Amino acid sequence: MATSACSVARLQGGGCIGSPTSRSTSARGKAASGSSGAQAPCMMAAQPLLRILCLAGFRQSERGFREKTGALRKALRGRAELVCLSGPHPVVDVAGSEGARPDSGPCPPEEQPRGWWFSEQEADVFLALEEPTACRGLEEALGTVAQALNKLGPFDGILGFSQGAALAALVCALGQGGDPRFPLPRFVILVSGFCPRGLGLMEPIMQGPLSLPSLHVFGDTDGVIPSQESMQLCSRFDGAVTLTHSGGHFIPAAAPQRQAYLKFLDQFAN
Repeated sequence: MATSACSVARLQGGGCIGSPTSRSTSARGKAASGSSGAQAPCMMAAQPLLRILCLAGFRQSERGFREKTGALRKALRGRAELVCLSGPHPVVDVAGSEGARPDSGPCPPEEQPRGWWFSEQEADVFLALEEPTACRGLEEALGTVAQALNKLGPFDGILGFSQGAALAALVCALGQGGDPRFPLPRFVILVSGFCPRGLGLMEPIMQGPLSLPSLHVFGDTDGVIPSQESMQLCSRFDGAVTLTHSGGHFIPAAAPQRQAYLKFLDQFAN
């Protein structure tokens, strides 16, 4: 694999929304009472789970994103809790998209494909690689993330996939710039990410550098978000770490990638 220009350290490797759960606490043994003064055996301290807010891609449903992150959740079992969040805007006319039903019946809310924002004023489309005519719905997207952080948090990190990765990067930039809605997480993981275009007055905030630890994951054969787009986003972060794989537009979680995720997350385990 080619070495990333933005990498300081390169990692080699090929719960959804609901009531917030508190971070697990250490289990401690308690002294047993009795005339003998004997104590119960000391319990092993449990490692608290890292809580990660995960932002879905464009045209992904809540249920579909849960399924797409299933292998990652299994790989991180015992280390991290993934809380999945889909965009606020229903996406119409999504034949063949992720989460779409094979029939013409109405989708339950959790199966409705959604997006974070649209790149045209009149059409529910998003073209990541073209200069948009609008960023319609972006403020609602930011509000959705802010509400999740407030009601479901606290979170240790944010993970974003595709359009969700672009939004996660923007949220971190706004947080670093002092936006009180977005407390800066301890880390961010961006999968198939890209620099969002057409942000208007928010454009300067994405020029970086962003100082929080980041892991950038992308595929060498990604036909939706080319690797150079992910590398451009990576360059906005100080000390960025990259994890590349030989596949396309998905969240990799095979054994080699699992070790890379764990190596990155271990530094935040205490």
